[in-house]
Amino acid sequence: MTAESKITISRRTLLAGASGSLIASRAVWAQQPSEVKVGLLVPISGLYARPGTVMREGAEMAIDHINAQGGIKALGGAKLKLVVLDSGDTTEKAKNAAQRMVAQETDLVAASGAYLSSFTLAVTEVTERANLPMLTLSYSDLITERGFKYVFQTAATAGSQAKQALPQLIKLAETASGKRPKTVAILTDNTGASIASAKAMREGLLAENQLQLIVDETFTPPLADATSLVQKIRSAKPDLLFFLPTVISDAKLLLEKMNEFGLGQGKVPTISFGIAIAEPDMLQTVSPELLQGVLTCVASWGAKGHEPLIAELKTRYKEPWMTQNAISTYGDMWVIKDALEKAGKADRVAVGEALRTMDGGPSKYYPLGEIKFDDKGRRVGAGMTIVQWQSGVPVTVFPPELALAKPFWPKS
Repeated sequence: MTAESKITISRRTLLAGASGSLIASRAVWAQQPSEVKVGLLVPISGLYARPGTVMREGAEMAIDHINAQGGIKALGGAKLKLVVLDSGDTTEKAKNAAQRMVAQETDLVAASGAYLSSFTLAVTEVTERANLPMLTLSYSDLITERGFKYVFQTAATAGSQAKQALPQLIKLAETASGKRPKTVAILTDNTGASIASAKAMREGLLAENQLQLIVDETFTPPLADATSLVQKIRSAKPDLLFFLPTVISDAKLLLEKMNEFGLGQGKVPTISFGIAIAEPDMLQTVSPELLQGVLTCVASWGAKGHEPLIAELKTRYKEPWMTQNAISTYGDMWVIKDALEKAGKADRVAVGEALRTMDGGPSKYYPLGEIKFDDKGRRVGAGMTIVQWQSGVPVTVFPPELALAKPFWPKS
């Protein structure tokens, strides 16, 4: 064989190799999706439509920001696509919606939802069987007590929030009023998160903090009349009232009835758990004066460090402030994005494993803790925020590093 022939063969070999590599690269590229679907299962209709709508707004903002920054880089820049499903306003509707979601949206890689803990408990029974990772801001401790592998609770549980909040509330009361609270009343609805918060207080937390429970009432939302409940509060004269509604109309009814009976505007300091009492819609029916000083303990809220997001939400959706629903759902989309980067493929089982082994350091969109989940699916070190109505706006007042204002204790 001549030297010229050898050179020709070598060139052909190189060309063949290059061609093979190009074909292989094209094959890998072809396997990369141009878009990846993530679900949002929240109430868009019925009694809880307003909070569900705000969750959708937070998710939309996050999806837009993620896609504008290059999408999922591990998947060749694939864009995220949000699929919104309506959970309705009952547990049965929520479960049916989850069944439709896993049956019809078979290419979802993860989802977020479902607002009320009772909805989330039902929905995750369905998503767990489908191996669909589900992130939730719902509070109930039961959500992550069932041994599920595809449920991830980004919020501190109700029990954890109550444990973190009570010492801070007592300290605030003692500092401001000069005396330590001794007696409390609990008025709670019978939804999952409210029951969990009240349960933690009843079964040890109140006693640990030297608080005596003198009124304990549970109701089914929505309330038709708050008269008998407020009469019990007036008769007992507790130092603190823990009021745990999930429906805005119930919060309105109680505050107005308390004012009517001469208990409003701080005469009985009112503390809530959850966001219903701090929703923007409260101002449509309740005067700022009746809300002044009311505190609520929530898993997350628009806080220091979120100012650009708060401003965008106001401009884009005309929302007056950023509730937990918006900021937490915004954060959930980024957590799913990071899981996809780690998984390297648009596969729900791989995304679930990426979430279980995630260790992303301090949280940006949730208070304190880490972007890391324990073996139950709870976010490691998850903190909470205390929000207070001040001059017609509920602002973050705790923890200090996230606070946008200083707290004050309502004056009798």
